[in-house]
Amino acid sequence: MSDLHIRREGRAGRITLDRAHALNALSYEMCLEIDAALRGWADDDAVALVVIDAIGDKAFCAGGDLGEMYATGSAGDHGYGRRFWADEYRMNARIAEYRKPVVTLMQGFTLGGGVGLGCHASHRVVCESSRIAMPECAVGIVPDVGGSYLLARAPGRVGAYLGLTGARMTPGCAIWAGFADYFVPRAEWGDLVSGLVASGDPDMIPVQTTPDSPLAAQAAAIDQVFASNDGATILTALDLVGGDFAAEGRAMIARGSPLAQACALEVLRRLGPDPDIRAALTQEYRFTYRATAQSDFLEGIRAAIIDKDRAPRWRHSSLADVTAAEVADMLAPLGVAELKLETREEETP
Repeated sequence: MSDLHIRREGRAGRITLDRAHALNALSYEMCLEIDAALRGWADDDAVALVVIDAIGDKAFCAGGDLGEMYATGSAGDHGYGRRFWADEYRMNARIAEYRKPVVTLMQGFTLGGGVGLGCHASHRVVCESSRIAMPECAVGIVPDVGGSYLLARAPGRVGAYLGLTGARMTPGCAIWAGFADYFVPRAEWGDLVSGLVASGDPDMIPVQTTPDSPLAAQAAAIDQVFASNDGATILTALDLVGGDFAAEGRAMIARGSPLAQACALEVLRRLGPDPDIRAALTQEYRFTYRATAQSDFLEGIRAAIIDKDRAPRWRHSSLADVTAAEVADMLAPLGVAELKLETREEETP
């Protein structure tokens, strides 16, 4: 049984993830198939828009399938992960820059790689069950798949908060933070998709009342505590503020890789408040290219997915212990191995 259903229906090119048993996690093959479909439809006049959705109630897409990355990286094969990330990032850029409307319907969990698939679309729909997050630091890498672009565009310092903590956004939070556009109750999605397929017009998506955003209510505190691009300063600010917000923030930050978190802050600093998707993907790839050999990534996957002991042994005991030189090394240009978004050349192992 295929993990993807790719077809044309009416005026729409349709991509449906069908891997509900794995929370619709993206495999390398799925990324390649999705990208090929998008390239094929780009000049097809019969396709007015693209609709991307998923089977199941629990997740639109809970991330990338990291098992093979762990197996190959642990064996010293760093080329597989580099090829996976490079091709996935090309798919992310294609969605973000697609010249036809792309509608994504994101129920349940949309995490990591799912954000790269769903949240760069031109028309992003969420429902009451939607929970969106960038939890990459918890497995030892920076927020990637163009997630740093979305984080950099978020209001104030919310992007730094979401990137460091991996906090999950409810539907109202996701719309407020710029990760989604429309709230449509899940019960109405069947009719919505039928209308999109028949009309080819994304303007038929109904504009409904957006749910409240608990994240927006915390914006002032977030801006105060996460004002700095320096990890040690953020930790000190949390201690000074105190209270439930600080305790929760400290606990969430403690789950992540300090090296990844420090690099995430630097990526956001470099991108600034008006980022470019290609610049974001390029910065992210500099980290992920080195991830299996030089970061906490393999240890993060071991603790979360392989052994499931939830007790990663990070290279640093605290975000405050990561040096500027270590961050610079992880984000240094890659020369001939730099991410290429215009071609599908294989990356050098």
